[in-house]
Amino acid sequence: MLNLRIFSPELSIILKVDFLKNKKIVISAGPTYERIDPVRYIGNFSSGKMGYAIAEKCADAGAEVILVSGPVNIKTEHPRIELVKVESAREMYEACTSVFPQCDIGIMAAAVADYRPAEMSTKKIKKSENEMTIHLVKNPDILQELGRMKTPKQILVGFALETNNELEHAQAKLKRKNADLIVLNSMNDKGAGFRHDTNKITIILQNGRIFEFGLKNKEEVAQDLLQCISENFG
Repeated sequence: MLNLRIFSPELSIILKVDFLKNKKIVISAGPTYERIDPVRYIGNFSSGKMGYAIAEKCADAGAEVILVSGPVNIKTEHPRIELVKVESAREMYEACTSVFPQCDIGIMAAAVADYRPAEMSTKKIKKSENEMTIHLVKNPDILQELGRMKTPKQILVGFALETNNELEHAQAKLKRKNADLIVLNSMNDKGAGFRHDTNKITIILQNGRIFEFGLKNKEEVAQDLLQCISENFG
């Protein structure tokens, strides 16, 4: 794998402004919660920091951003960011698919639950037996649906958080979901993944190009991603 550092900060500022100015971008961020009963849910450890950092960088560059956010402890007051708060994967699906046709770019950085309980109890489930079985059903695939909807004029970015065979799985996801690029990060990299202020990413393009970056804070990672989009699609 090549370790390519081709994006200079000076060039990045110029291309970012030129390419993203007045673009409409939908970005997903954070986790989704799938309710089991009124007090319990199935979720994950996503903090939303990566998605929010990307949204802020896009807005700073003059883009109009629709940020579809799961439950997080982050606030944004950027005037160019429209915040849409959701809880479940189905709510995020509806929000993203409804606005994507009017967008130039979609960046799906959220950690969306793959499954949800088939039924949600309307009352708190009381402890009784030693075991409890929850029947799960598959949630709609947001990235796959956007890939199906995508026109040649749109750019679609997906994220892949992997624990093994990282590159192989990310490349397969890129092809399967019809995205233009995939941002891969591994749970095996110290300081990367959920809840960290830093991340270590590899960007994989449909044309086979691969860009690997070192550990950086998430604001810098967002900058690298936008620079890569500008370089390859601007």
